[in-house]
Amino acid sequence: MKIAIIGAGNIGATLARTFAASGHEVKLANSKGPHTIRDLALDVGAAAETKEDAVQGAEVIILSIPFAKYPDLASLFKEVPANVTVIDTSNYYPFRDGSIGEVDGGKPESVWVGEQIGRPAVKAWNAVLAATLAERGQPKGASGRIAVPVAGDDGKAKAIAIQLIEVTGFDVVDAGSLSDSWRQQPGSPAYCTELTADELKSALQSAKRSRAAGNRDALLREFMAAGGKLSHGEIVARNRADCVITETYDRQWSRNRRSDRWGEKQ
Repeated sequence: MKIAIIGAGNIGATLARTFAASGHEVKLANSKGPHTIRDLALDVGAAAETKEDAVQGAEVIILSIPFAKYPDLASLFKEVPANVTVIDTSNYYPFRDGSIGEVDGGKPESVWVGEQIGRPAVKAWNAVLAATLAERGQPKGASGRIAVPVAGDDGKAKAIAIQLIEVTGFDVVDAGSLSDSWRQQPGSPAYCTELTADELKSALQSAKRSRAAGNRDALLREFMAAGGKLSHGEIVARNRADCVITETYDRQWSRNRRSDRWGEKQ
């Protein structure tokens, strides 16, 4: 398969390495030009290209860039056929990306991304840490294999994304349409918690839309306060703990509401 990856950070480079090793033809591009990533591309087994050259003839385009940069890609897709699968791996963090009113107001991140580039994208690999993607993949059928959520509106494009996720060493849970993709955004129980498929299904269902942004920002403040001293395992554990706290809070809130209603009836 001919795969173009726009973005040569940790996620983009890891995906390029994995796909190239699996026999796919991979072109890697960034915002600064191919001369800045030639050594990296050689190391991972990809070809360093401009963004415009990378997408020519591609069957799949994977976008792995900072969230706020998506409007810069609008013109990139003007000559790309409509049947090319586009996959979005990004996440919105206001401290880095600036405030985006529509997303702050509840529009799912990948819906917003699709509007910026002029076509819908499948959302995948956004809910795994870079180290998880690079180091935690396992063969299909392995016990405790980590699962990755994928959301999208086009069945064919989603099927291609699922196929590629399997190549990277993870099980897949269909998280629904793009309108449902908020369930795998930062601050949700499905985000960077390294769950099995059954656990991930439960996490997606237990997500609370009204609490996700607050969870995201609270966790980020905690991680930044740690000054980069938290290990990968500690970050995953803290994400999981936040899910437990959230679920406990919600159960207690529900019990209190039932008690209030009972009191109102007396």
